[in-house]
Parts: sequence; structure tokens; C-alpha cells
Amino acid sequence: MSTKSSPRAPRRSRAASPSRRERATDHRAAGSPAAPTFKPIHTRRTFEEICERIREQLALGVLKPGDKLPAERELAQQLGVSRNVLREALRSLEMAGVLRLQKGVKGGAFIQQGDTRRMNEVMRDMLSLGTISVRELSEARVHVLDLVVQLACANARRADLDALEANIERTELATKEGRLLDRVECSREFYKLLAASTGNKVIAMIVDSVTEIHMRFVYAKVASSGVAMARLAEKRRQFLAALSERNVDLASRLLRSHLESVQRMLEQDPGAMSLHVALADVQPGMRR
Repeated sequence: MSTKSSPRAPRRSRAASPSRRERATDHRAAGSPAAPTFKPIHTRRTFEEICERIREQLALGVLKPGDKLPAERELAQQLGVSRNVLREALRSLEMAGVLRLQKGVKGGAFIQQGDTRRMNEVMRDMLSLGTISVRELSEARVHVLDLVVQLACANARRADLDALEANIERTELATKEGRLLDRVECSREFYKLLAASTGNKVIAMIVDSVTEIHMRFVYAKVASSGVAMARLAEKRRQFLAALSERNVDLASRLLRSHLESVQRMLEQDPGAMSLHVALADVQPGMRR
């Protein structure tokens, strides 16, 4: 018995059908928007989630500096994670300056007090990585200190002015006794006291960070050459007099003039302004 085959629709030639790539090209050529593309989703690692949970408790005020976290076993159970993952998170928070991990019978994980030195380390890392330059750092310091003078003229208390006066006396004594490296340490303290007199902790942290690195350059210059700024104590007293009188214009002008003189002194010796000086382990006030 013969079987009749059912009629089939004519097969379209593949050659006549444009490929997907060709259709996409034609689509773009016609002026239509390109098809959206999506990046893969990356799930946050467990230890990062633990860090975020602890930081949330800090932000809410549930945890405060000095508080002790629950014991490791209990905290791991509450979070539903392994103790190894928890330890990784705690070490990360310790490195960030949020926690202090203490061993022993009375040990544990304690919430740290705020430490401005963490910001100093970040600034040094940014220099090391090339994110910021020495020139940018010096320029920023001048402008930030302009703001500091304005706020200090408005907010400095008698105790702040007295502290600056005592610092100038120590500077004068160190100069007379030829202790020039100790005088560098006095300069570092002077800017710290001046920043604190603004009453603004954020500005004080910024000044402390840029000053800490800048003083490394000054320290290296003085240590290698024995050269130091002349009449420093006298200039400091002129500045303090203007600050005490709340004369913003004069105080700003005096301080900026001094900063420019220090910068010129450093730039005379390219080695003193090199990056390796800023990243060296030598701290102001410490002997090589």
C-alpha cells in the first residue's frame, strides 16, 4: 500500500536568514537602543555580613566603646555561622580599629575607643598607592589650616590659648638648647593643639593626618642637615597674639607665610620631599 506524504511547507533557506550577530548589527544601525547587559551577582561573603551586623549595632547605640561582645561560641550560635568564619570577621574588625581582641581568662572582643591614628595609616597607604601626591597633600594642608584659623578665632577657649602658649615656651627652650628634633615634635603638637581649639573633631582628625606626614619631611630635613626655621618661637607668638585678638585676617596671613617658608625650605632639598620619607618608619620626635 502506498502512503501519500502530507504536503510540507517549503523550507526557508538558511542563507537568507540573517544571523543573530547580523540582526544585532542591523538593530544598532537602525538607531534602536542596544540590548541591556547585566553583570554577575556576587553574594557578600559571610564574614563581611558579620562585620556589617556588628557595625549596625554600633550605629544604633546598642554597642558602645568598652563593651564586650558575647563569648565566641555564643556569638557564633546567634549568627548561625562557624567559629572560624566568626574569627575571620573579628580579626577584620580588629584591623579596622573597631575591636580589641584580648586573650586570657578576662579576654574577649571589646569595642575600641575611636583612634585617629587609623586615618593617618589610610593617608600613608594612599600616598604609597599613588592615589594622592605629596604636592596635593601640601596644598591641602595649607587650605585646611586656613579653615582651622577661622574656626579657632571663633571657638578657641582660654585653656586652648594657654596650651598653645605653653607649647611655644617648650619650643623656645628646645631652640636655645639646640634640641632641634625635639622642636619638630613641638611643632607637631602645636598644630594638634591648634586644630583641637576649633572644637571640631573631624577637622582635628584631618589636620592630624596631614600634619603627621608633613612632619616626617621636616624631621628628615632637620635630621640630615641640622637646618631649622629661624625665629620660630617669635613667629608662633605673633600668630598666637593675633589668634587671641580674634583677628582672622592677620592670623591667617601669618600662618600661611610660615607654611610657605617651610615649604620653600623643604623644596631646596628634593630628597627631603621624596615619597620614601613620608612612608618611612621614623616618627617625628624619634632618633634614627
